[in-house]
Amino acid sequence: MSIDTSLRESMLRATPNLRAFAISLTNNVDRADDLVQETLMRAIANIDRFQPGTNMQAWLFTILRNLFHSEYRKRRREVEDADGKYAASLSVQPSQLPHLDFEDLQKALARLPHDQREALLLVGASGFSYEQAAEICGCAVGTIKSRVNRARHRLAELMHFTDIEEDIGPDRVILSVMHAVA
Repeated sequence: MSIDTSLRESMLRATPNLRAFAISLTNNVDRADDLVQETLMRAIANIDRFQPGTNMQAWLFTILRNLFHSEYRKRRREVEDADGKYAASLSVQPSQLPHLDFEDLQKALARLPHDQREALLLVGASGFSYEQAAEICGCAVGTIKSRVNRARHRLAELMHFTDIEEDIGPDRVILSVMHAVA
């Protein structure tokens, strides 16, 4: 099957963002890569359904999202290491603070309700406008804004942020060392 060069290039440009979104949804790089591959395969197979002049990235995100939900419904019946105890016992704890912070963020994101996490990732991490995110999720713009707002507040609560300037960035010890050196 031959695909128009401009469509192919649009798909390739969207792939890193698709992968980041898939990783955020699945919390598993291997599953995310499989999800992106399946998304691209479905998009190529159904390229005749894409309307030229519309947003290729939004179309691909919609396909990925639908595939994720289908997979989620299937996996919901499977028994896995749901609490992560076994997986945690196999991993090596990171040795640097940014890795720990990122891990905390991933855990907090995983605790958000799915619709809030999805809206936050589309708007906050993937750079979609509220309107584009609403189109991808198939809901009203106000619903997306509400979900993003609730997600941000819940995320700050889960990560125990009280003073954003103090909680994000260097802690007091690092700041004192930086001021002593300056």
